[in-house]
Amino acid sequence: MNARTFLLMAAITALFLAIGFMIGGEGGMLVALGIAGAMNLFAYWNADKMVLSMHGAQEIDRNTLPWFYDMVARLAERADLPMPKVYIIDSEQPNAFATGRNPENAAVAASTGLLRHLSTEEVAGVMAHELAHVKSRDTLTMTITATIAGAIGMLANMAMFSSYSNSDNRSSPLGPIGGILLMILAPMAAMLVQMAISRTREYEADRVGAEIAGQPMWLASALSKIEQAAHAIPNHTAERNPATAHLFIINPLHGGSMDNLFSTHPSTENRIAALRAMAAEMGGGGQPRRSGSVPSSYAASRRGPWG
Repeated sequence: MNARTFLLMAAITALFLAIGFMIGGEGGMLVALGIAGAMNLFAYWNADKMVLSMHGAQEIDRNTLPWFYDMVARLAERADLPMPKVYIIDSEQPNAFATGRNPENAAVAASTGLLRHLSTEEVAGVMAHELAHVKSRDTLTMTITATIAGAIGMLANMAMFSSYSNSDNRSSPLGPIGGILLMILAPMAAMLVQMAISRTREYEADRVGAEIAGQPMWLASALSKIEQAAHAIPNHTAERNPATAHLFIINPLHGGSMDNLFSTHPSTENRIAALRAMAAEMGGGGQPRRSGSVPSSYAASRRGPWG
């Protein structure tokens, strides 16, 4: 975790505690601290299973899809990581994400659309990006941040209720107007911090993932294809669970790609430009071949239900 991410996580935790103080003074802050601790503990042990279950992900082994499983194994070896669990999501929208509390308990998931519509090199670029998240322990950081951000919304609603029902409660500095403002502004502030963390980690995962794969243009080409598909092909499960959108390599929700304060992801155009610059520094184009091509270093064949 870099210094900027640490400061952003500290900011969202401080916001959570501040809301507790606004509701009930020092006692409220202690209660908020306890809630945050309990939620983080639960998220640490169970969030990966919850996210995979939300998206109907099915674990596979080498017998299920040898070329894809072997690709992930080779990339994990290049990244000096333990072999993660590998999952497939039944979704036509090309996309992928990683989850898990640490590299020893990590999982990577790819949609059937990703395996169907992208070339082998592009799939390798995407999975290298996800393994970069695992290597940097971003999956735990983002899970905890999302958990606290969700709890801030809950506390903000409690603050408004408290301001009306206990307007003479001296332990709380809120009046009715303060409660309304807190209900509106606190979740917005939490969302901004959460998205700032997400954008920071995506750029870094692009860089590290390109190093793992060895070809930045594989990922650049994949990002372009996934971005176009995300606008044309809906991901209904993600739409029902928008809190998980920041985990995907490209925002799976419609209309969320602008690089601004309210975006879960950086601009795809900016990410591709950074990868192009990285490819130029490495001295090679590394343009991927057409869909269906198979570099021997990553796969022997693409036979299978999504090959």
